Amino acid sequence: MGSGQVTDWQGRHVTVAGLGVSGVPAARALHGLGAKVTVVNDGDDARAREQAAELEALGVTVRLGDGTASDSGSAAGLPEGTELIVTAPGWRPDKPLFAAAAAAGVPVWGDVELAWRLRKPGAAPWLAVTGTNGKTTTVQMLASILEAAGLRTAAVGNIGVSLLGAVLGEEEYDVLAVELSSYQLHWAPSLRAHSAAVLNLAPDHLDWHGSMEAYAADKGRVYEGNRIACVYNAADKATEDLVREADVEEGCRAVGFTLGPPGPSQLGVVEGILVDRAFVENRQKNAQELAEVSDVRPPAPHNVANALAAAALARAYGVPASAVRDGLRAFTPDAHRITHVADLDGVAWVDDSKATNTHAAGASLAAYESIVWIAGGLAKGAAFDELVTDSAKRLRGAVLIGRDRALIREALARHAPEVPVVDLDRTDTGAMLQAVQEAQRLARPGDTVLLAPACASMDMFANYNKRGEAFAQAVRELGA
Repeated sequence: MGSGQVTDWQGRHVTVAGLGVSGVPAARALHGLGAKVTVVNDGDDARAREQAAELEALGVTVRLGDGTASDSGSAAGLPEGTELIVTAPGWRPDKPLFAAAAAAGVPVWGDVELAWRLRKPGAAPWLAVTGTNGKTTTVQMLASILEAAGLRTAAVGNIGVSLLGAVLGEEEYDVLAVELSSYQLHWAPSLRAHSAAVLNLAPDHLDWHGSMEAYAADKGRVYEGNRIACVYNAADKATEDLVREADVEEGCRAVGFTLGPPGPSQLGVVEGILVDRAFVENRQKNAQELAEVSDVRPPAPHNVANALAAAALARAYGVPASAVRDGLRAFTPDAHRITHVADLDGVAWVDDSKATNTHAAGASLAAYESIVWIAGGLAKGAAFDELVTDSAKRLRGAVLIGRDRALIREALARHAPEVPVVDLDRTDTGAMLQAVQEAQRLARPGDTVLLAPACASMDMFANYNKRGEAFAQAVRELGA
């Protein structure tokens, strides 16, 4: 299982670690290619049993309950004869299964690595996007721009079409817009993108990676082997540092994006216009207008940055300036990303439930002047002092929910003691209606009530979508 393509899977013993959205397609694909597939999975709930039954009907072996425990046919949890492990992104690197694989000299790939290795000759190049926040929006913007240029493309990775589906399916693509998480990049050693962007870097998933340095290093893998452009955030030095450290192909360029006027080899903003000084002739003197800030929806600063990153990748692939404008105009953001829910008595109600970490919440808070902030949930090891310090002057009040709300309450007490805080000591789903009622009490005409939790949702809700839906429903009940 070297670094090249594997053309003959017949009879190869592959262990897939984890069911779920990536494990099941991987098991199906490998089985279809003739591999002998064993799936190991930690969980043994109703959903896992249903997925296991579907795979077993195909002839795939499935072990539920503990994917890392040894049994009579394995050593330290490694199924006998295993030649390769394909892991779901969420499985942490410190799992005993991976230690056993390392000891046995068995390689570990993620779903992205598998898709990269299974590409057909002459397959579509990848334009890759990673970063702590903004990945999905940027990839969707990028796909919209590429489509506006008349290219056959898809938004893939954590969104849209599955990567394996895009690689193995019948549809032919010119180029793929690929969203990649730090988890996926950790397990994708041979990935080599046409061009890639790291949008930003802030502490997140440190419980999985072990340190900020390890997290950044995994994000930086997206630049390895880039051919045309490594796109970085000029306002986030850590992203530029990753470009400097990357081993790229000869002639690959560093291209920055900035919310200010761009220098040579940058994209930026001049008097409300998105401008390219990277992919033009004589970039020392020339610039190309791409679109207006008003073409970006919503035109919040961090979303304009997303648009510039998408434009940079599209321009690296050679699309005309007009396609950037047309693609941005055609793009509609997903729900729960700075979604305007309602205006009630002069107060705007905005759902940014997708702001599941402090960096995303900070970007959302920066978009409004006077805010009643609804926040809290699972902190994932984050600290909130910098977020509160940066946002204090904008806060009319705060309503805190969720398991780790005390961390935010304490940061507010330290850095914004004048801001009134309502601490809701409950984690049931009905807490959202009470939070909305308390926010209405604190708000004044001209304010924005903003759900930007800065935390994950799973202490109270199935996911951030459900949290956002609960907020929108509560707001509708207020206005009824």
